[in-house]
Amino acid sequence: MNEQIEQYAPSKLLVTGGAGFIGANFVHYWLDTYPQDRVIVLDALTYAGNRANLAGCESNPQFQFVQGDICDTGLIEKLLQDEQIDTLVHFAAESHVDRSIHGPDAFIETNITGTHSLLKAAKKVWLDGGGMKHRFHHVSTDEVYGTLAVNDPAFAETNQYAPNSPYAASKASSDHLVRAYHHTYGLQVTTSNCSNNYGPYQFPEKLIPLVIANILDGKPLPIYGDGKQIRDWLYVDDHNRGIDLIIRKGRLGETYNIGGNNEWTNIDIVKLICQLLDERFEADATMQERFPHSPQVAGRGAESLITFVKDRLGHDRRYAIDARKISGELGYDPVESFETGIRKTLDWYLDNEAWWRAVMDGSYQEWVGTNYD
Repeated sequence: MNEQIEQYAPSKLLVTGGAGFIGANFVHYWLDTYPQDRVIVLDALTYAGNRANLAGCESNPQFQFVQGDICDTGLIEKLLQDEQIDTLVHFAAESHVDRSIHGPDAFIETNITGTHSLLKAAKKVWLDGGGMKHRFHHVSTDEVYGTLAVNDPAFAETNQYAPNSPYAASKASSDHLVRAYHHTYGLQVTTSNCSNNYGPYQFPEKLIPLVIANILDGKPLPIYGDGKQIRDWLYVDDHNRGIDLIIRKGRLGETYNIGGNNEWTNIDIVKLICQLLDERFEADATMQERFPHSPQVAGRGAESLITFVKDRLGHDRRYAIDARKISGELGYDPVESFETGIRKTLDWYLDNEAWWRAVMDGSYQEWVGTNYD
């Protein structure tokens, strides 16, 4: 059933998890690129979902927000039917490895049970209800493939699944469910497995926004183990361009890896952000007034905040994406280099201090203490 298809043209999209980091960026990208399309966001607004991420969309008549849980199959069915949705883009997930170590139950419920709820609703409305043309795109992660040694070839779509954390195991399970609904029932699905994303609206539990915020507030920069874990970094709108190509031109039932061709060790990323912020403080006298607790105010560089902490349980050493399939079949290539993408990201966090201050509330501080202490 993995046939080549004619180019597909969505018109009414349901985006699950559309108030989260990647999902919100996708919504902005889609409405800007295809202003004629209708986009409905479904989000439960848990800790990482933020309605403020979509503030720029609220006045757009093509946009609608619905607060709800993807485990509510009846709600999904109603949305698909009432709104005549033809394309479901599934971002909604518990997505942080560290949180999955401390509390795996939420990951099983959202990532496995929630995905199955969406698949059941899609089958009922799209297949059992008359077989309308549709697309179900499932967004997954490179972590389902496990870990790589430094000299191993990058993950290809043919790699065996070998998840090493509760998060990765829950995403691997959801990938298998999506595949099964295609091969068993004929649901028109595609899947993408991406590398580490970064960019605007990322919740500051993740490495890059955590480092930026902690430098500006003069707080320690916690680095797991020796900091030499390697990740492939993908600017969020490059990811969205890849998803767009897969939805429109991808082969049904296929998986496509989306990567940034951009491997960095964690410690080198932290040092680069330190350098860029040191340069910003030196070039802009107002920075010291805006961020009086930063180390630069005391004449110290940001690297003085680096603090090595105990490595997390089961920490994978390296991820890397082989994106030749999506490049060769669909013409995908990332637009941003890490040098351009990280500067855009840094500019966004400096320009949107009120946003990240608002999300770093008491519950966030409690999590930081639990995770890094």
